[in-house]
Amino acid sequence: MKRKLLTIAAALCFVAGAKAQTSYGLKAGVNFAKLIAKGGNITTISNNATNFYVTGYADVPLANSFSIQPGVSFQGKGGKDFDDTKLNLMYIEVPVNFVYSIPTGNSGNVFLGAGPYAGFGIHAKAKLGNVSEGMSFSDANIKTFDAGLNLLGGYKLTNGFLINAGYGLGLTNMAKKPVDGESVKNRVFSVGVGYQF
Repeated sequence: MKRKLLTIAAALCFVAGAKAQTSYGLKAGVNFAKLIAKGGNITTISNNATNFYVTGYADVPLANSFSIQPGVSFQGKGGKDFDDTKLNLMYIEVPVNFVYSIPTGNSGNVFLGAGPYAGFGIHAKAKLGNVSEGMSFSDANIKTFDAGLNLLGGYKLTNGFLINAGYGLGLTNMAKKPVDGESVKNRVFSVGVGYQF
């Protein structure tokens, strides 16, 4: 699965590179991640776990003020239980966002976007206080594959510097062996900065 994701990302970047006026960007910031678990009529939402993300992307214009942004991203997700046990989940993701820019004079553009993502889990770690333990996704009873929808927005200055926020809505049931309709899904709110060359 990891090889397939990297192949898709490479193909998207190749296609993006073949287009005129394509630019490239890098974003990084903080994730506030939580897990939503449902079983029967009970829904449990974890506390936020602070993590990070780093994303490289291509911006390919499709029309005036409208572009597609394929990319590759390292995303830290997970959640924190009420006893402060933190579960860190690290993914390699391939997002494909459609972005609309709104000019705001000579200073820059407001941008809004949305699109799907697919991710593959590469590392899991549980932490309580100063004690942490690496584990596999199977040990955490979670599937390695995740997919969902990204929502994003922000402001890009004319010099390429940008400030952004986003929300990742996990749509895949990550429960390894669900019982009685059990489901576990990712939810991530993020803030960060970046630069588009």
